[in-house]
Amino acid sequence: MPIDQVLVVVPAHNEAEDLPSCLRALATAASACVVPVRLVAVLDNCSDGTAGVIPDGVEVLRVEHQNVGRSRATGFSEFGRELGASAWFTTTDADSVVGPTWIARQLEYARTADVVAGTVRIADWEGHPHSVRERYERMYHAHPYGRHGHVHGANLGVRADMYWSVGGFSDLEEDEDVDLVRRLSEAGACIAWAEDIAVTTSARLDGRTPGGFAGHIRNLGCTTADNEEAELAR
Repeated sequence: MPIDQVLVVVPAHNEAEDLPSCLRALATAASACVVPVRLVAVLDNCSDGTAGVIPDGVEVLRVEHQNVGRSRATGFSEFGRELGASAWFTTTDADSVVGPTWIARQLEYARTADVVAGTVRIADWEGHPHSVRERYERMYHAHPYGRHGHVHGANLGVRADMYWSVGGFSDLEEDEDVDLVRRLSEAGACIAWAEDIAVTTSARLDGRTPGGFAGHIRNLGCTTADNEEAELAR
């Protein structure tokens, strides 16, 4: 069943600084797509003027969840229920920038796959020790199963009928992306682990969830520091 429309949902909590770049990139990607694309920003309990940076062409949903999983779920529920089974649902993060063919490349995979899990690249490592970057890249590019195996809410797409069949995103404060892909896999979805579809994201430490990607970077820093202290103690 060919894809006939696309819905992109971006959750945002106090993202006035980064969201404009994210939405500009999405608009470019949408313009390169041969099917209609709806862009939706879900503003979750924003108090920093995020609402004022939304450009024309982007639909806005305001919520007070303070929960990224619920924000993503609400975006797809509010705007995706009216779409048919052949729609494509995709999502990214407000601090991320997609490439100009991001949507089009997902739709190429969607010819044979139910889910597309892409990768991320870090925009700027400034402020992080070189050891953190080195450790991150070594771990990120290790593919013990012959594929990348990473799941990022910043780079994830799924066919609408498969999304609804497993209940969509759960109301989780973090790892809602991993949870969704796990349930899709258990339901027999065909997952394309698309290493050639990368999204540029930030390496900020002050993330919008208790852990998430920012927490992962923080943990790498702690682990690296502990390792270095152990080496010096020998």
